[in-house]
Amino acid sequence: MARKIGFYAILAYLIYGLFIYWYLFYFADTSMPFEFEGTKADPATFLNGRELMLSEEYSKIRDFLFFLSTPFEWLLYLFILITGISKAFKHWAEHSSKYKFVQVGIYVIWLSFFAYVVTFPLSYLSYSLSKSYHISTQSFPSWMKDELIDFWLNFGMMFVIVLVLYGLIKKSKKRWWLYAWLLSIPFTLFTMFIQPVVIDPLYNDFYPLKNKELEAKILDMANKAHIPADHVFEVDMSEKTNSLNAYVTGIGSNSRIVLWDTTLNRLNEDQILFIMAHEMGHYVEKHLYFGIAGYLLLSLVGLYLIYRLMNFLVARYGRVFKVLTVGDIRSFPLFLLLLSMLMFASSPLSNLVARYEEMRADRYAIHMTDNPEEAISAFQELTRAGLSQVNPPLLVKIFRYTHPTMLERIVMLEDYELEKRKQEGK
Repeated sequence: MARKIGFYAILAYLIYGLFIYWYLFYFADTSMPFEFEGTKADPATFLNGRELMLSEEYSKIRDFLFFLSTPFEWLLYLFILITGISKAFKHWAEHSSKYKFVQVGIYVIWLSFFAYVVTFPLSYLSYSLSKSYHISTQSFPSWMKDELIDFWLNFGMMFVIVLVLYGLIKKSKKRWWLYAWLLSIPFTLFTMFIQPVVIDPLYNDFYPLKNKELEAKILDMANKAHIPADHVFEVDMSEKTNSLNAYVTGIGSNSRIVLWDTTLNRLNEDQILFIMAHEMGHYVEKHLYFGIAGYLLLSLVGLYLIYRLMNFLVARYGRVFKVLTVGDIRSFPLFLLLLSMLMFASSPLSNLVARYEEMRADRYAIHMTDNPEEAISAFQELTRAGLSQVNPPLLVKIFRYTHPTMLERIVMLEDYELEKRKQEGK
């Protein structure tokens, strides 16, 4: 049975990969709709021929890797289960220490290390791709440093999750999913609170914005939006990427307004002010809190579904998975498999909500700055810097895009610009 499941899983993955390749490289149409040809949203008007070619190439390969990586993760967890590797990890952990929390730590470190090694080629391929297309400027040692930080942070979080989760399962086989969700609420809020001051500085150096004149203008905008900010932070990202970004992060007293130095170097003042107004729009419309509420609601539904599915799968395929009870730590790869599948399945909905919020933030920003020409040029520069497609394929938009496409964003600004001219002409 294990060989049969493994064979069909690999076959399904290969068929899926061929379909995605055909869809992205042969079927999907990313050309500009006729009605938008020659407009400011048409990449042919602001990108040269080489940039157009590179953006198409890079986007297709990057999207292909994305669609391959998540199902590969499912295949990995299934492989760990049916081959008895999870059982071996538990065996090693139990023979290494008599203390339960140490056993959990040993099991999690083995699982984390094995998963990292197997998925490393895909991670390196993604890094190498961005490097070859001059999106990434990061050296290999610097990239590996970030990878190791990721590894240990993920290990720490996974260790806590396993320790708490399986403790809850043993105490309440029918309600553990609800108790786990209740505990996830303060954990999520705490993580978001410490992220700007504890987690983010592990990867990059943050310091007050050097351009005090620009900082004063941004803080004035923040004051008008009733955002409690005393400083604007600059982060040194030029050593890692040529991409542009800015964001408002954190909750409560740890909220921060952050600008990448690449953004400061490549955009003019008016473009930067529009980008910052967009980020402030998220704060004004309380998108952060709606996002937290949405995440917690989805996690509640997700944990319940995982509870039901784990009980069903262990009862039916427990011998194949080398797992006899849900409360056995050997079932954790099954938990991760189901979690990853549910997150992937729910991503079209969460991305749809995110795109709506981003469009709202765009509208807020353009009304605050009232400078559509600079706003459009900012989006054009973002497209150039990231080699992103202006009109991506439908499946890519649904599963990948948390922001509206550049076509949608620039067209909206052009409509605003046209309406503004009509008003001025009256």
